[in-house]
Amino acid sequence: MRSRRQFIQDLTGALAGVAFVGCGLPGDAHGESPGAPRRREVVVSGRRVRTVDIHAHCAIPAAMAMMDLKVAPGSLLLGPDRLQAMDEQGIDVEALSINPYWYAAGRDVATALIRLQNEKLAELCAAHPDRFVAFASVALQFPELAAEQLQHAVRQLGLRGAAIGGSVNGEELSNPKFHPFWAKAEELGVLVFLHPQGTEELARRTRGNGVLGNVIGNPLETTIALSHLIFEGTLDRYPGLKLCAAHGGGYLPSYAPRSDQGCITFPERCSPDVHLKKRPTEYLRDLYYDSIVFTDEALRHLVAQVGSGRILLGTDHPYPWTRTAVDHILGVSGLSDAERAGMLGDTAAKLLGLA
Repeated sequence: MRSRRQFIQDLTGALAGVAFVGCGLPGDAHGESPGAPRRREVVVSGRRVRTVDIHAHCAIPAAMAMMDLKVAPGSLLLGPDRLQAMDEQGIDVEALSINPYWYAAGRDVATALIRLQNEKLAELCAAHPDRFVAFASVALQFPELAAEQLQHAVRQLGLRGAAIGGSVNGEELSNPKFHPFWAKAEELGVLVFLHPQGTEELARRTRGNGVLGNVIGNPLETTIALSHLIFEGTLDRYPGLKLCAAHGGGYLPSYAPRSDQGCITFPERCSPDVHLKKRPTEYLRDLYYDSIVFTDEALRHLVAQVGSGRILLGTDHPYPWTRTAVDHILGVSGLSDAERAGMLGDTAAKLLGLA
């Protein structure tokens, strides 16, 4: 067994060229204090539970440089600090993802950028499979290429799925042009993590005080993306798709019955070519969601709407507002021990293929 010192040395080597950043623009992160605290072990009803964080961010500066982007100097969270922060929060495994910033890139740049990112993520995860897994990056602006990149990342590099944005250069994910990617994700049986990356239309309305681009814009973008995937028949076309929505699915689970009434009240505004196989709200129980909803009541409501088996622990690490994500699940009333264990890591472990 490696000593902690050797572990940190190996981890630092594997992390060379990896930056851990927040969920906004590259470089939007917050550091952690130094030190080496004892690793927190999470126990539910006497059983040690391996916790899996489905929502954790990083960046590859060398890949960003291909699009003339840089990570802000203060955003870097180095290997030992990352390990310390995970240990403090009680996070055993992080599923790393990179928010798309490359959708405007040409094919050659996107190909090289994605190759570099995925290989670097694979190197990190292979060196420390007990602490990190990762979602592949894909150039979704070229759907056929994205499908090829996903297959290579999963079958050759050992990555566990894909991370995508809420739209692609103004086009909805339900657009038929993206069917090759959805088909490949369904074929491979891997999880797709959908995280908003901001859209020009919403940005104009969310300027000013209150960090509205984040607190309103992000969940709204996710709500729009999921709604199109439902109403345009994408989820019917690919019923085996495993899709996880960030931030508790945005606003959709909180006002779901209105979706059921839309085509009933205004049938002339719904395409006759799209015949949904079930009510829109029923599709919510086919998706997965992270637990980033902040309050006990919000988490209980999400459980009531989609079922506890569809909710996965998420921290938004290293963004600092979810340092108590594990305690949130442990402390909310009305859950069984099995439900808590499932949300903390058991469900994610199955979806990500963790041994």
